[in-house]
Amino acid sequence: MASSSSCLPPFAAGGGPLKGRGAVTNRTGRFERNSTETADDGWDREDEDLPPLRTVVGVDKASSILNRNDSPDVPFERSINPYRGCEHGCVYCFARPTHAYLGLSPGLDFETRLFFKPDAAALLEKELRSKRYRPSTLALGANTDPYQPIERRLRVTRSILEVLSAFNHPVGIITKSNLVTRDIDLLAPMAEKGLAKVCVSITTKDRELARTMEPRAATPSRRFAAVRALTEAGVPTAVLASPMIPGLNDHELEAILETAAAAGAIQANYILLRLPLEIKDLFEEWLRAHRPDRADHVLSLMRQSRGGRLYDPAFGVRMKGEGQYAELLASRFRLACRRLGLNRRRWDMTAEFFSAPARNGDQLDLF
Repeated sequence: MASSSSCLPPFAAGGGPLKGRGAVTNRTGRFERNSTETADDGWDREDEDLPPLRTVVGVDKASSILNRNDSPDVPFERSINPYRGCEHGCVYCFARPTHAYLGLSPGLDFETRLFFKPDAAALLEKELRSKRYRPSTLALGANTDPYQPIERRLRVTRSILEVLSAFNHPVGIITKSNLVTRDIDLLAPMAEKGLAKVCVSITTKDRELARTMEPRAATPSRRFAAVRALTEAGVPTAVLASPMIPGLNDHELEAILETAAAAGAIQANYILLRLPLEIKDLFEEWLRAHRPDRADHVLSLMRQSRGGRLYDPAFGVRMKGEGQYAELLASRFRLACRRLGLNRRRWDMTAEFFSAPARNGDQLDLF
């Protein structure tokens, strides 16, 4: 049998989903020359079941911390990702294919073999102090979640926010974790100056669906509680009802927006499920394992919204889709936002207060 670059089994023991993990398999990344497949040899070896998958954390020695973006579909030019991989294990995560660049699987490897950037704060400060640097809003968590479980211990995101606060630099945070409320002591004073905004991703109100689809993310109720806590602290908060999955959670769109508005959210958005590269196979495996009765219907609706394919990467349509179903979803979203008063107020962040704080040993200005 050919071996994968991953040290994890390609399939969970017994061929089914693993408790607490999103992906069903450890499908080989697209850049690997060899792939692995499981086969039943007819021997019943229950005493040799594979061990449970544990999270392993490694160091990412990055040389720079700022990522540039030129996509017309997103409203920011720069982003920071404190971590590679994400323990939340959301099966639909569009960041999964990035693990293939590391020679790892976008499947179970993505949620069990994580990397953190211990020098993130120091690298950020160095870049912000450059005379060539021009401030604009940074997105924190545009790829993997900055508040995934290992952040409680490693505090990389916290260290980044401390630097941004010291420089009066605007930041927009995207997360599906209530751990973001830990940093209200930094975010609230920044928000008073127009320097901070938080977007909380809430895919479903159904706890059971969330448990299988986003196994290690905060429960939906805790995410709504985070919206309320941030709002009460004066931090402007948006809700991302994303992704909307046809035939699975799309019927919850209005309910998610209603609960978010009641919790104090002032803005909202949604994204139609994206299935680029390895995600399309990983998601179909998940569907057939957890929702076999709906799998064909969900995939059919996806193709109807993506020009007959499961994914269309074209700018302008990749986030929202096209066709009758996509248009209906967009109309429902607009009507719900109008009724709930969402998106009426804008929160434009500012870079006018940006300045480099003095360091020990810096020479003072004479004038």
